[in-house]
Amino acid sequence: MTNTAHISRDDLEDLKEAFKKIDLDGSGYINDYELQDLLREARIPLPGYRVREILEQFMVVADSDKDCRISFDEFIGIFHELKNSEVSKSFRQAINKKQGICAVGGMSAVSTAGTQHSYSEEEKVAFVNWINRMLENDPDCSHLLPMNPASDDLFRIVQDGIILCKVINLSQPDTIDERAINKKKLTPFTMQENLNLALNSASAIGCHVVNIGAGDLREGRPHLVLGLLWQAIKIGLLADVEISRNDALLSLLHGQEEVEELMKLSPEELLLRWVNHHLENAGWSPISNLSSDVQDSRAYFHLLKQVAPDGSDVTEPRVDIDFTGFHQTDDLSRAEQMLEQADQLCCREFVTAADVVSGNSKLNLAFVANIFNKYPALGHHENVDWNVMENGMGSAEEKTFRNWMNSLGVTPHVNHLYSDLTDALVIIQLFERIGVSVDWSRVNKPPYPKLGGNMKKLENCNYAVQLGKNCNFSLVGIGGQDLAEGKPTLTLALVWQLMRKYTIKVLEELGEGQQVTEETIVSWVNQTLLQAGKSTSITSFKDKTISSSAAVLDLIDEIQPNSIRYDLIRSGELVGEDCLNNAKYVPTSSSLPLLLMLGRT
Repeated sequence: MTNTAHISRDDLEDLKEAFKKIDLDGSGYINDYELQDLLREARIPLPGYRVREILEQFMVVADSDKDCRISFDEFIGIFHELKNSEVSKSFRQAINKKQGICAVGGMSAVSTAGTQHSYSEEEKVAFVNWINRMLENDPDCSHLLPMNPASDDLFRIVQDGIILCKVINLSQPDTIDERAINKKKLTPFTMQENLNLALNSASAIGCHVVNIGAGDLREGRPHLVLGLLWQAIKIGLLADVEISRNDALLSLLHGQEEVEELMKLSPEELLLRWVNHHLENAGWSPISNLSSDVQDSRAYFHLLKQVAPDGSDVTEPRVDIDFTGFHQTDDLSRAEQMLEQADQLCCREFVTAADVVSGNSKLNLAFVANIFNKYPALGHHENVDWNVMENGMGSAEEKTFRNWMNSLGVTPHVNHLYSDLTDALVIIQLFERIGVSVDWSRVNKPPYPKLGGNMKKLENCNYAVQLGKNCNFSLVGIGGQDLAEGKPTLTLALVWQLMRKYTIKVLEELGEGQQVTEETIVSWVNQTLLQAGKSTSITSFKDKTISSSAAVLDLIDEIQPNSIRYDLIRSGELVGEDCLNNAKYVPTSSSLPLLLMLGRT
């Protein structure tokens, strides 16, 4: 390794400080899986795949004792070689090396080596049973199902990506075009494409996948597989627990409560309010959670009785809930008899009697959400103020931004774009995600005091606007007060610039540091298409011809040869449905969606 004589004094001091931040025990060594964090501290942020390449070279050349530890002197050598190597390769080469955008930030085998991760056997059983039932008639899964819930079948079967893609489409129909899933004569390469397709699509619907890579799924890492499945299943279960999609939820308004207040509730909070609405009608005490408060199953008995069809609708035969089990003295026996009643409604899903008694909040949430989706038992609310609804819930664009934020793992989870950003806490986290240094001592965190709480939130909003100005965002006419008041247009203007900046950051990581602008990408797109002999091109990201997807599909075909079946593509003068069908076919395993996020096409 190169010695410290080649490093300036200032750089050396900075590197020592960075090394200390990672070497928490002061041993003088860092573990191999901490190298990426150290390089980031040393202002050389490299994507995971590049760090793995460096480690492979390090193991061969320098790590003679094979202890997977890196000393400060060895790190200096790595740093020196990186600074003097040809860091910036062409943008096209960087894109070609990727099998999907999810590789950025994914976990490698090194990163989890020596780490023990536990997982819930109960959750595995619940998810396997649900998948078996939901996909039992899907011909594409006949060779995979049914899985044995008592075995580790799940972690082996997800490795080709088909089941994961199917689960995502169950959660959010048409997220993945079925034509883009590799289903026959699978090879390691086509399975990798399926896994990337699943991960990128999971991110698009709001799953947090930053620390999950295709390699982790291919190896069947239980905690990551179950974590991803739960996110996708939960998004699907709670999809209709949203006022914009289900105005019957307005029946849950209390007294003089305004619609805006109800719209601020998360799906989980709305679901709990729905349970308590029926418990109140049954004359039973309300519950405050779906764990300890339902362990005795008595609230569930009342809920089932309230939502069960009474026969007034000819399409739904009457179902009588037997309360005999309600008086059982043993919790487990009572829970089992409650589930037998739920089975009459075809709602015995996700939980066992033991799960109810143990208060498994995750599985209880799934159980209740499933009941809600089948038997909401809510009337239609009159006098709906649709202007308020539309302003509060937003468009497909608003949903896209929400899903993007949630996929990055922000806290708290964003349910409604404008009302959930009024304290700017999520916005400030997004600034940190794009590499902006945040002084967290200036950030006020919940719970906010009753007196002066709004002022604390406003201080956060003012700080968020300042951070935006430091990034040279266009924020003319936008102040902290606008964010605090949740003004849709102005909030969206800031969020859009954050998303654009994040996208550019990811692309620059893919390009190993090469500066990226919209012009860079447009030029690369057109040059690539020209060299491939394609007739398509784009003038900018506002080019209306992009709506036909022709240029996008041609570009994918050049990046991943033979990945496009042109017999499935509509051509000529296209409008409406034809454009939509082409757009659905764009394989989301490619890097193109990431590129095209830069323009609002």
